[in-house]
Amino acid sequence: METSSKTNKEKILVTGTGAMACLFAARLSAAGMQVVMLGTWQEAIEQINQQGVRLQLIDGRQQTSPAWATNDPQAVHGVRLALVLGKGWQTRRIAAQLASCLAPDGLALTLQNGLGNREILAECLGVKRVGVGVTTMGASLLGPGFVRLAGEGSIMLEDNSRLHGFAAHLRHSGFEVETTSDLAALQWGKLVINAGINPLTALLGVANGELLARQAVRRVLEKLVRETARVANLQGIRLPYPDPVAAVEAVAQRTAANFSSMLQDVRRGAPTEIDQISGAVVRTGEYLGQPTPLNRMLWRMVKSNTPLSEPVLEAACPC
Repeated sequence: METSSKTNKEKILVTGTGAMACLFAARLSAAGMQVVMLGTWQEAIEQINQQGVRLQLIDGRQQTSPAWATNDPQAVHGVRLALVLGKGWQTRRIAAQLASCLAPDGLALTLQNGLGNREILAECLGVKRVGVGVTTMGASLLGPGFVRLAGEGSIMLEDNSRLHGFAAHLRHSGFEVETTSDLAALQWGKLVINAGINPLTALLGVANGELLARQAVRRVLEKLVRETARVANLQGIRLPYPDPVAAVEAVAQRTAANFSSMLQDVRRGAPTEIDQISGAVVRTGEYLGQPTPLNRMLWRMVKSNTPLSEPVLEAACPC
């Protein structure tokens, strides 16, 4: 067991105590940041305060890093850097909490899935105090305050001078960080990946890599990705990769052993981000007059918690 020590007193607030929040908190803390976590899961808050954040690496080694967790935003009043990693359906609550504790010159960076999170945060915090990025890191929650790294990935941030400090902290913590000046491409690039992988894995109950191992499912995945990419293209959005199918398959391969966040939510009986992912694709398609039958079908099935088998999938989507 490895235990890290703090060498840098820069304080970073991580919102949430789930898989991605614990992954980022562990790495930031191990790199010397002073990490505070703001969440609602009391058992996780207690475990983190007692034991720190535990991270299981891909090779099985475990790393424990110090962090402090709370459910009271006033306990972290005046924090300047906040990393928003809660679920999309939690964003309004998180925004209200940050409005009461983020410093006037502070910055909240959202790396959440789906569309609409930046707008909700900006309503409460102001546009200048909100930054946007996406990540393809994979993580699985093993228990309260205990996460497994399920696949390395990258972080893409909007080209914003206010995010330079955040980018430096993330790079120092071992994350691969790039920037882009095309925010729409950034958001839709991640949305295409999420819309392809998350609902299918949630409904089939399989790890990401299984989508590629099953030929019938892989064919549906390809059609689903192309359907989503078409909605992006109709808006004049240039996705940040030349081939959306190849990009999604590469992420599924890189995180092959990972259970998507949506599948983890379904298994826990928790709300999912399906409205912010497939639902967002459907709503945008309707606005553009572009049918999105596959996204609509999966959106409805996840919302109604309808099990999906390969025969049903093939019947609903003959390929």
